[in-house]
Amino acid sequence: MKIVVGSYEFDDVRYDSDCDVLCLRLRGSRGTAADIFDTPEGHLVYLNQDGEVTGITLIEARGLIDRDGRVPVTMPRLIEPDVDHLAQALAG
Repeated sequence: MKIVVGSYEFDDVRYDSDCDVLCLRLRGSRGTAADIFDTPEGHLVYLNQDGEVTGITLIEARGLIDRDGRVPVTMPRLIEPDVDHLAQALAG
């Protein structure tokens, strides 16, 4: 399964339904991130040592979709994941 968020296509997708946390990683980017920052929406964005995005942790992904129909992520500009793709990950 792949999740598209802005110009990023994440192919390592894991959802914890108990915590409503969706973790998205670029395949091959395992390991410790060089930097992590919180978005204004409360999500986490992981960067490699070159400052490139390697992953995103979406907090309350299902709750945001159910409530607002979207999951905004500011990194540093606002981007939004494709809700249909997120729905597939959240269903499984």
